[in-house]
Order: sequence, then C-alpha cells, then structure tokens
Amino acid sequence: MLNNQLPEDPDLDSVFQALADPTRRAILIRLCDGPASVSQLARPFAMSLPAILQHLQVLEGSGLVRSEKIGRVRSCTIVPAAVRRAEGWLSARRTAEERRLDRLESFLDSDDPPTTTTRSTP
Repeated sequence: MLNNQLPEDPDLDSVFQALADPTRRAILIRLCDGPASVSQLARPFAMSLPAILQHLQVLEGSGLVRSEKIGRVRSCTIVPAAVRRAEGWLSARRTAEERRLDRLESFLDSDDPPTTTTRSTP
C-alpha cells in the first residue's frame, strides 16, 4: 500500500500543517473577506500579539498568506492560488465510493427509465 503513495510535496505539506491549527484557519477565514492589518487579525483572539505573529509566520511560510509593510502597518492578504492547490489535492483524492455515488445520482436523474426484462410464466 505504501508503494502507491504520491511523491512528497514539501510545499503542500506546509500548507496542510498550517491548516491544522484552528487559530490559523480562523485567520484565513477572516482574510477571505479582504486584507487586514496584524492588529485587526489579532483583535478576536485572547492571545498576545507575538503569538499571532508566530501564526502569521507559519501561514506566510506555507504560502497561504502574504504580508507587506505599509508605513508602520503590516497588512496581510490571502494567496488564493495556494488555497486552490490544497483544494485541488483534496478533490483529486475523492474516494471511489463518492465517484460511484455521483454516477448513481446521474443515472437516477436521467430521463430514461431503466429497462427491465420480465419473465412470463406459462
């Protein structure tokens, strides 16, 4: 079974490591609404600013978030391509059962009634 695994992808590994933490997922959800300063991102959390900065470093290291300093304010934005890459990886791994259910749903939604053969009894 191990022989069927895909080659390692360190970039994708860091994306999923970043997504493993609920605080980082919450930050990403906030950034889906648009860019935000570090202090805006920190506001809803009961943790120190340095702790938030550590989370942002992980998100930046994974490529999910980009930041830039404008004057005295560090502004963060989400990187949609990195999110799409993780989404694509997950989508490609849909189980065979899900694909079978999709085919069954398509069949049941089709307009053609199933043909059945009946036996007549003498």
